[in-house]
Amino acid sequence: MSFEIGVMTFAEVTADLSTGRLPAPQQRVRETVELAQLADQVGLDVFGIGEHHRSDFVASAPPVLLAAAAERTERIRLTSAVTVLSSDDPVRVWEQFATLDLLSGGRAEIIAGRGSYSETFALFGNDIRDYNALFREKLDLLLRIRDGNPLSWEGRFRAPLVDADIAPRAAGATLPIWVGVGGSAASAISTGRLGLPMALALLLGPMNGQHEAVSLYRESAAEAGHAATTAVSINAHGHVAGTSQDAREEMYPYFAKGMMDNNHQRGRGFPISRSTFQAQASAAGGLIVGSPQEVVDKMLRYHELYGLNRIVVHTGFGGLAHSDHMRAVELLGTEVAPVVRREVAARSAVPA
Repeated sequence: MSFEIGVMTFAEVTADLSTGRLPAPQQRVRETVELAQLADQVGLDVFGIGEHHRSDFVASAPPVLLAAAAERTERIRLTSAVTVLSSDDPVRVWEQFATLDLLSGGRAEIIAGRGSYSETFALFGNDIRDYNALFREKLDLLLRIRDGNPLSWEGRFRAPLVDADIAPRAAGATLPIWVGVGGSAASAISTGRLGLPMALALLLGPMNGQHEAVSLYRESAAEAGHAATTAVSINAHGHVAGTSQDAREEMYPYFAKGMMDNNHQRGRGFPISRSTFQAQASAAGGLIVGSPQEVVDKMLRYHELYGLNRIVVHTGFGGLAHSDHMRAVELLGTEVAPVVRREVAARSAVPA
């Protein structure tokens, strides 16, 4: 696959830091579709929506929002980021995303993950003690659905399927399924053994902090005979503005608030001081934030470090003003992505 650059959002419903006003859910839904449309217009490759099931998000049903985006876009890939597969029925997940694939002309994909929030387990009648077993079984079923129809299957957590006709089928030969990984060695190894592409989240920390996970993923894939099908994406928080200072000033207060309000350690939050943020935004830190040139340099370092196939920037986290969010997406598409793609292509053309 060629090198891809995209954006993702959680579509939070967060009070504006200046006015204290809470945006209406309808407004946030419309703004999310506007982001997808703009990302497509400026030439980005991927647009993702993360699934959450709380009132401070509007993205409890990413396939529905992505379907709306499909009607407003032409070429951009539309993905979940992530689908919380542990708490869902793989049959319904397949049906929804296959429908999205038909609607979008073959642009749908799934990033399947366990989810870092615990609310979905009780909400959908699952036991959090089955956290890993649920994901393994449901991923197996989702892959089986993708690979053949009709299907007979039996597992522990749902009724068996006997010659089940699961429709519709995807628009193309297949529907891409990535696995969202938080960085654990076990998750990286199991994803490599399956030969599935890995979407690696980098929440905070040094940009080289996922080196072990990527190495284990590629080693496991090679041992299982899947080296030819591997792909790695880094999904990291970021923001772009006209200058490095503007980007940091715009992003920091919302990012810090988002980490306090929306972190999986609910009730305690995750405090981010300005000095910590500045360190994370430095050349060695994981955040992709700065002027267009600074973001170009950071993405190229990420590519060199990990041999990436894709970078997805989580923009707007914490309720950043929609105008600043849109401007960041525009700059990513018009000033960052063309340069990064050109430099990556030039590197690839140099003989080893």
